[in-house]
This record gives sequence, structure tokens and C-alpha cells, in this order.
Amino acid sequence: MARIFDVVEYPSEMIDEIVHRFPETGVADLRIGSQVIVRESQRVVFFRDGKALDVLGPGRHTIVTANIPKLIDLIGKAFNDRTPFTAEVYFVSMREFADRKWGTPQPIIVRNPGMGLGVALLQGFGTYSFQVNDPQQFVTQIVGAQGVYTSGDIENRLRTMLLSKLQDLLGETGAKHSIPEMIGLTEELGAGVRAKSQDDFLAVGLTLKSFYIGNLKPSDKSAEELRAMGMLDIQTYTQLQAADAMREAAQNPSGGAGLTAGIGAGMGIGGALQQSLAGMSKPAVEAAAAAMPDVMSPAEVASFLKVSEEDILASIKSGELKAKKIGEAYRISKSSIEAFLKG
Repeated sequence: MARIFDVVEYPSEMIDEIVHRFPETGVADLRIGSQVIVRESQRVVFFRDGKALDVLGPGRHTIVTANIPKLIDLIGKAFNDRTPFTAEVYFVSMREFADRKWGTPQPIIVRNPGMGLGVALLQGFGTYSFQVNDPQQFVTQIVGAQGVYTSGDIENRLRTMLLSKLQDLLGETGAKHSIPEMIGLTEELGAGVRAKSQDDFLAVGLTLKSFYIGNLKPSDKSAEELRAMGMLDIQTYTQLQAADAMREAAQNPSGGAGLTAGIGAGMGIGGALQQSLAGMSKPAVEAAAAAMPDVMSPAEVASFLKVSEEDILASIKSGELKAKKIGEAYRISKSSIEAFLKG
């Protein structure tokens, strides 16, 4: 025999739960006169036969057709007060889910006209908070028939929405402000993301309560990663690594962070390269080229280009730098190097 619930309640703080279905599986057997207890931080969405009949606020509610008028249409007028009927009760938390984390898994590309590549890579992280605005809409559109729905179940979706708005806003702001100025506008950018995101949140029954940018900074992507993203051609890539090696040798003979860590800041590949080569006159460059042997090993080419031998070998294996393999060793002609540098 089915168990009839005369009192339905969920005495939980619902710290991480947004929705808790009663019962979690199956349906509840209720009857006219059963009571539903709703706490201050909760709302109850009352369902029968897959249809939302009403939303109950805080307090003790007796199930009668006076407070759930649509109920009579579904159970029929012939039912008396003691006749059980099935229903589903969804407890929805109305508390603010605060201190949710967001971050940029990949750097956001923004325009940076007149500097370096003309673009910059920005990364950021921070927090946001949200709250259920329309319990019935949220349960109907998002939760469905799930027994328990937690904040973790929807966080990926919300973060994707927020990052989409942030990327859009950074693109708009980058047209008017330099990268250093944008980094100083975190409060304004946060307010902009909130404004842009509200309609998307309301569409699923939620409200975005806050969005804070804890840090917005240039990416530390390396030259190799930038090239893999299609932002560097082989000539720029080679020049960048050569400039990096020359700067390291001149400024810190024992090694250093190099140039590539500052690319995301938009400090400029072109500017850094010009700075690195500023002390070399055209005759000096021509003399260096003339001094190049007709045939060299990968190590010799690496020394000449001021890059690592591994980079040269990688370029050979990718087919970008032509080389002749003799036994286990590679030999590279002067003409191949010149063609490689010309891109």
C-alpha cells in the first residue's frame, strides 16, 4: 500500500543544493488536507502530471483547492478529502549562491593597435554570485525531473555565459582604451558584464547578483604557444626567439625570463626586436651573413640564430627548414637558412 504523506518538508539549509525534489524518486502520495512546510529561504513548486500548479512561499500550507486552484481540474471534483493523489514537490533554495569562482581557461585576444602584433592576450579570474529569481521557470527549464540539483550542476553553463560577455566587453573596450587602461578598469568591466549577462540569467529563472574581476593581467603564453594559436608566422617566431636570446645574453648572461613572457602585455614583438638590433648597423648584419659557412650543423645554425638546437631540429622535422640527413646527423645549407628566414 502506498504511503500517504500528511506533512511534506525539507528541513535543510540547502548550502549547495539549488533544488531538492520530494521524494527524490517517484511521486508523493498526498491528499486534500496534507500540509507543506516551506522555510524562509525556500520556495516550493507544486507539480502534478508534469504540470506546474503553483509556487508556495514561506509558511505552512494546507493543500486545498483554495490555494492550488488548478488542482481541482486534475484530480476531479468527485475526489473527497481522504482520496490520495500523486504529485511532485520541488523545494527551491532562494539564498544567494556567493563566492563562485570563474577564470579564463584560455587567454582572451583583444585588439591592441599600434603595438607589437596589434593584439594582446589577457587572462583574468574572480568571483560571481547568483540567486533563483523565478523558481517555477528554473525547475521547468533547467532541473526537469532530477531529484537533486546543485550549484555545481549549472556552474559550467554560467561561467561560459559570463566569459562570453567578458570577451565581448573586452573587445568593445579595447577599441577605446589601451591595455594598461583596460587593466585599471576592472570595476567598470565587472559592472558591464553584470549588465550584459542579466537577460541570459533571467531567461533560465536566475539573477546574477555580482560579478567581480579579482585580477586582469597579460597572458604569459610563450612564443611556441602563440605560434600554435596561429598568431605568429615562422619569420616573426624566429626573429622573436633571436631577439629574446640576444636580450638575455646582453642583460643577464646567466639566464633570464626572456622576452616572450611579456608578449601578452602588448609590449610589442616589433619594438623589442628593434631594440635588440638597434646597435647593429646594416654593414654589420651583412658581414654576419657573409661570415656564415656554406654548410652548418644544427648546433651551428642555432648559435648563429641565437636559438636553441632543439628549435632548429623541430623546424627541420616540421619541414620548415630544409636539411640533409647524413647518417644520424643533419647538415643545413646557407641557402636553406636564408629561405627559412625569409619565410
